[in-house]
Amino acid sequence: MLSARSSTLRRWTPLLSRRIARFSTSTNAAAARRQKGRPPEEHEDKWNYNRSSLFNSSATEDPSTFNLVTANDLEKYTRPPRGVKMLVRDFIEDSLYNPNYGYFSKQATIFDWDERPVDFSAIRDSAEFDVVVTKRYAAYEAQRQLWHTPTELFKPWYGEAIAQCLVSEYLLKYFPYEDFIIYEIGAGNGTLAMNILDFLRLHYPSVYDRTRYTIIEISDNLAQKQREKLRRSHLGVKVIHKSIFHWNSREPAPCFFLAMEVVDNFAHDVVRYNLDTLEPYQGYVTIDSQGEFDTIYTQLNDPLMRSFLDLRQKLGHPLPIASGFRKFPFLRRLYRNLPFAANMSQEEYIPTRLLDLLRTLRNHFPRHRLLLSDFYSLSDTIPGVNAPVVQTRVQNTMVACKTMLVHQGAFDIFFPTHFERLRDMYEYILSQPSTQSTQPSDLIPDRSTPLAPSVNSIALGTDFFSSHQSPDLNRRSPLDGVSSASGLPVGERMSSVFRHAEFLETYADLGRTVLRNGENPMLDFYKNVKFLF
Repeated sequence: MLSARSSTLRRWTPLLSRRIARFSTSTNAAAARRQKGRPPEEHEDKWNYNRSSLFNSSATEDPSTFNLVTANDLEKYTRPPRGVKMLVRDFIEDSLYNPNYGYFSKQATIFDWDERPVDFSAIRDSAEFDVVVTKRYAAYEAQRQLWHTPTELFKPWYGEAIAQCLVSEYLLKYFPYEDFIIYEIGAGNGTLAMNILDFLRLHYPSVYDRTRYTIIEISDNLAQKQREKLRRSHLGVKVIHKSIFHWNSREPAPCFFLAMEVVDNFAHDVVRYNLDTLEPYQGYVTIDSQGEFDTIYTQLNDPLMRSFLDLRQKLGHPLPIASGFRKFPFLRRLYRNLPFAANMSQEEYIPTRLLDLLRTLRNHFPRHRLLLSDFYSLSDTIPGVNAPVVQTRVQNTMVACKTMLVHQGAFDIFFPTHFERLRDMYEYILSQPSTQSTQPSDLIPDRSTPLAPSVNSIALGTDFFSSHQSPDLNRRSPLDGVSSASGLPVGERMSSVFRHAEFLETYADLGRTVLRNGENPMLDFYKNVKFLF
């Protein structure tokens, strides 16, 4: 059975370590300070919390003297920097998305079937389907990095399931008074957009005529590929080469927002917790003048990380520390007195850029409906809580690494998503007021419609009917200025989490992907994927 990212994931090998990985050789920050004529105790707490390395040798450079940079600062660099330090999220973003040497800019190739759909009814079983996929892969063997998505493997049927989900919601709530507005981030080859639009044109022509499709793509190469692919038959598609984190336009009308197999590559930060006080420390990646990597920790002061940790506390999501340690300080003291006991917890990777996305949706797409799909579990991850898979392709084989400190641009770095916690975060953020200033015209669609309010919801009061506030209805609080056809304020249905097969059984035409022996690879593959809708 194929995995979610590659047909094979193997352990770190000596071959790979010789060819492409470079690691830190520094272990003793105090020694570095002595060499620079500084007291060994100076900044010891700031720079030397639980330092670890693969080799036992002394550092020659003090990381406190390195320039602090961000991924935005590095966009103009044509090669990976040296003599710098950066937050872990900036290191990941630079590694994946730098326009000159990033993985998605220069290395990654998304597996693409030819335009003719696979005749699943002619394939005997899943073993034969694996052979078919392997043969298609052979055409890409010259590419250094290659991975596949369900959209590509099962096109057009997978994309048509997404289209059916969206159009069902649109017909129920907005047609014919509103346009069908779709935004997609990270559209890959443009295949999902093509499948959705083809499906609408064939089965819902009146909806197709009202459709506005916008792709927001961070990769210039992929943006060009999407334009070339879609302009052949869907001239109205707009492709915007931009990071969603730099988005500054407001969409006041109802819309649907797609994030399919995207957030796994969103950058995370790393925190560790002082086992004496449970105080969080934020991680930095350092790169010395020789290009060697290390990780250091300082007291947490980054606003985005602080916002995430505060939100997690409000939602009641526990720290990734054993409950006994959290509740009973004497247990932590007992542990800390053991020989060789660590002074900090293991690394936790927190989805700070995912939090940024949710805030962007709240501020710039106030009437959106989010459909998000990605991995909820992964194998071959590096050590740590919520840790990523770090892998690259060597001699046509995908190889998984055991560290994130690898050469920028040569490796894919992708994370699992805890969907139930994501849902809690998402609903909480949408319940908070926007941080963007709004104009009165932003509160309702651009044109007058029968769904526009005849009575302002504030005049009635959002609790005019007590049922609006009932948690059993699974409804959000009504947006001011948005009402139902009856003229009364109405709240959107809250998001739910679905397993991959559960979602497809609801919306897909499963008869199209059944093999001769009755197996259905579109249901059986990607069992580590969930949907939020």
